[in-house]
Parts: sequence; C-alpha cells; structure tokens
Amino acid sequence: MRKITRTFPGVTALKEVDFDLFKGEVHALVGENGAGKSTLIKILSGAIRKTYGEIYFNDKRVELTTPLQAQSLGIAVIYQELMLAPMLSAAENILLGRFPRRWRFFIDKKKLYSRAEQLTTMLGLQIDLGTPLQLLTIAQQQMIEVAKALSLNASIIIMDEPSAVLTPNELEKLFQVIVKLKNKGVSFIYISHRLEEIFRIADRVTVLKDGKAQGTRLISNVTRSLIINMMVGREIKSIKTEYSVNKEKNIVLEVENLRSKFLPQPLNLKLYKGEILGIAGLVGAGRTELVRAIFGADQKLSGRIFINGKLVTINSPIDAVRYGVGFVPEDRKNQGLLSGMSVAENVTITSLKNILSGWFINKRKEEDTSNSLVKQLKIRLSSIRQNITSLSGGNQQKVILGRWLDTHAKIIIFDEPTRGIDVAAKSQIHELMRQLIQQGVSIIMISSELPEIIDMSDRMLIMHEGKINGELNRKEATERKVISLAT
Repeated sequence: MRKITRTFPGVTALKEVDFDLFKGEVHALVGENGAGKSTLIKILSGAIRKTYGEIYFNDKRVELTTPLQAQSLGIAVIYQELMLAPMLSAAENILLGRFPRRWRFFIDKKKLYSRAEQLTTMLGLQIDLGTPLQLLTIAQQQMIEVAKALSLNASIIIMDEPSAVLTPNELEKLFQVIVKLKNKGVSFIYISHRLEEIFRIADRVTVLKDGKAQGTRLISNVTRSLIINMMVGREIKSIKTEYSVNKEKNIVLEVENLRSKFLPQPLNLKLYKGEILGIAGLVGAGRTELVRAIFGADQKLSGRIFINGKLVTINSPIDAVRYGVGFVPEDRKNQGLLSGMSVAENVTITSLKNILSGWFINKRKEEDTSNSLVKQLKIRLSSIRQNITSLSGGNQQKVILGRWLDTHAKIIIFDEPTRGIDVAAKSQIHELMRQLIQQGVSIIMISSELPEIIDMSDRMLIMHEGKINGELNRKEATERKVISLAT
C-alpha cells in the first residue's frame, strides 16, 4: 500500500501511509484509538475506498472496491466487532455464503458440518456446531470468526483485536494456528493494543499516529517503551495507589443469596464506599451474569439487594439507575451503543431529565453537557452530532463511560472497561476510575487481564463455574493465586 490517503468531511483519517506485507509473516499494526488502523484495513478489505494512493497485490496494481473483490484475491478480515449471523448455527456461520450443495439447489448438510468440524478441530474449539450462534459465549463466537476466515483459504488474514475476549488458553491455541498457517505461507496483519502479544507473535510492527505512519521496525529491534513513545509521543506509566476503606461502617452495596436463570447457585458480595471490587475468573465463570443480575438486566429468581443498608427492589436497569447504579457493559456494540444516534444523544441518554425544558430536549443544554464530557474524557471526534458508530472503539467506550459521570451514580459496574482500547486510553480510564473512588464512588470491575485487575482492585472475588471460589485483598493478590482459584 503506497501513499494511502483517506479523507472524511472535516477530518483526514489517513495521510500518505505506506504499508507492506511479506509472504508468511505476521505484521503488527498498532496505534492509539483513532490513529487510522481500522480505516487502513477497511481500505485493504474493500469495505471503503481510498481517496488516493496505490495498492499492489503480488506485484500487480489492484483497485479494491468491494469486500467480495478483496475476498476473491484471498484477503479475509476478522473485525473487532463480530460480523456474524446470530440466528444461524455455528457451522452455517463458518461457511456462510459458500454452502456445499447437492443437486445444485439443496444444502449438503453432511459436507457443511464435516468442513466446519475440520476447521474448529484445527482451532481446538469443542462445541456443538448445530448450536445457534447467539447461544455461544463471545469468546466462542470470536473463534468462529477465525474459523470463517480460515474457510476462505485466504493468503492474507487481517485480525483486528482477536484476543480481546479470549482466555490465555484460547489465545495460545490461536497463536499456534497462526504459526501453523504462517509456515504454510499465509500472511497476517495483526492489530492489538496488548503489546505483549505483538512481541509474542509478530515479525514486524508498524506504528500509526494521527493517520500517519511513524515507522516500521523489526520486532527484534524495538522495546515496549519505544513502541508506546511512537504511538503517543510520551511514556505511559502505571500508577498504583493504595486506598483506605472503612469496612466497618461504609457498606454501600450488599447482595444476599442472589440467583438468576444464569446463576443457579446463590451468590453473596459486599461493596464498600470508595473501593474498587474486582471480579476475576475465566470466560464463562459467571462474572457478567452476576453483575447483570445486580443491575436488573437479567431476571432474578431469588435473593436480596441492599443499597446503603436499605432493602431495594431492582427488577430492571431503570430501577438500578434510580438507585444510583451505573453499568458499562462488556458487549459495547450490542448492549452499550445506540447505533442510530449521535454522540451527543448517546452520552446524555441516561440523564435526559437534566437537559429537558418542559417536555422537550433543550438542544443547547444537550450540547453544553456533551461538549463538557467530550473535553473531560478527551474523546476524539469532528462533531458531537456525528453518528456514534463513526468513532473508534476506544472513543465509543469513553462515550459510554461519560453517560454515568453525568448521572452522578454512586455505584458503577465496569465490565471489561478497557477491552480493545489502546494503552493511552486505558491509562486515562484507569485514572478516571481512581478519581471516581476518591470522590466516594464505589466500583465493581470485571477484567480478563490479570495485571490490570490486580493493579486496580482493593479486593478481588474470584469466580469459577458460577461460584465465588475465593476472596483476595490487594496485598494477597498475585497472578498465581488468582489463576489457581479461577481454575
């Protein structure tokens, strides 16, 4: 790709970016949210058109105008936001659009499931391929996306944050598949904010910043600090702060014998004022199911919830918000964003009463509130009236966080708050969480990144197969102890 440039109204997303890929290599592409990574791969995959520049495939110049054209050349993309059909089976999703036929008109189910099973076996994925996709976990759906890309017999596979919802064991299996395919001549463009993965799997790395290429280096010739400096122009330091929590008098949330249709065993927890309570465990351990039951997003079968010592009834998210509880969901695309609305509408949706004049929304108040939160959270955009889906993943996440700042919630649940977010944005969110607890807000945080949750939590509950398997305080928590309890 030579001198690739892409402009949108009011913003230049890419400016004369050069990028190349060798046969049988893993080329990492890194940069902050909004740096232009997704725009570059969308151009390569035919999803959007470049403004100008040239693309060469096997030394021949090509014009990629549609995704089908890119697929015909052997280019497959696994996007950060999954592109699957939830009502169809896992096998049907893997071979979607390319079903084997009998007598030209009928789908050959036997061949369909046989081919799908070959691909999932290669990935080490053990599931019932007849299961509707929507009943699988997000991690399993991610592996279905990988199998789908493999089914195209692609010579170039682009992976955009493939590890965001994978457990360490699943990630290791993915790396083994990448190495196996790489040895067969398949090339990979690998996008990830987890720099440890870049050093684990990549041969070269290219850094983008503000739509411009900052350089391409052999992975053996760079350090973590050098990559971060190229990404953000400064060193990002992790700040670990000790918090003091009065655990005798300041219980703000207490959950007794809570059960839902997804939590068959009763669970108990306490949250204290001004603390971060971490909930750790493997994917499928019941972490998200627990906080969704607390928030009223899933129906409770039994149990009691106390807020500031008072028994409360939370049967829906509306009830939870009324009692000062906020929730940043794991599934940003499907559960967090109002995709048909603007940034301003998304960021103020939880606090409409603050921007009403009579029965109508006061646009001036909406703009003032939105602009204030955008500035506070350093959200990159061209206008608060642009559609929320036009922002990068990290900036979308900041918008969801901003909603709860405006409600003055006293309890906020963060479910994988930094999934798919670059190191600079992650540092900003961590700092925001620290500021919140210093203001007396209490936080429940779920994270699959052990260093993150150990660093951020005052206490940790570790879950395993729907049960709370242990509790560790800040001084006790180590990765070894957490993994032991989680497994």
